Amino acid sequence: MQSDEKIQAHLVSVWRESKKFFSIGGREGMLVLTDKHLSFIHKTEAKMKWWKAITQRQVINLIKSKDTMIHHDGYDEEELVEDVEDERNVELSFDDISNIKFEEKTWGSVLQLEYEKDGKNEKFQYSIAQDWVKYPAKEPTKYMKVDWKPFVQYIKDRQRFTK
Repeated sequence: MQSDEKIQAHLVSVWRESKKFFSIGGREGMLVLTDKHLSFIHKTEAKMKWWKAITQRQVINLIKSKDTMIHHDGYDEEELVEDVEDERNVELSFDDISNIKFEEKTWGSVLQLEYEKDGKNEKFQYSIAQDWVKYPAKEPTKYMKVDWKPFVQYIKDRQRFTK
């Protein structure tokens, strides 16, 4: 992340699943869109109390308006810089993304992303969870129907090439 970058969209309670043939399960995290990067943060320094409050507020906001271009208070560029330093988190420049699209399913809205990072092709789908089951493993039980279009368009407009 560069010093002049600003967060454009910040989504929490995001469920990421690999679209590889034998992959099972997924991972919860945040999708953070800046002027130049898209990051998936699943290891964060953010406090648990903040996370719980912000996920509840996000559900309410997304029920009122399906717009994914939202920004939460309590997490800014300083926290993002700290989080992307953890190599378990993924930071992509827009040109690393070879394909990005969204799809409406009966159960919720899905962002599909293909990218190449460190010589490996990766394929993931992201959806925003509304409700969770905590046992035996944390997994979403209900997903949100949201509008991924402005999120996807923001990235495509800033890519040097688009598929």
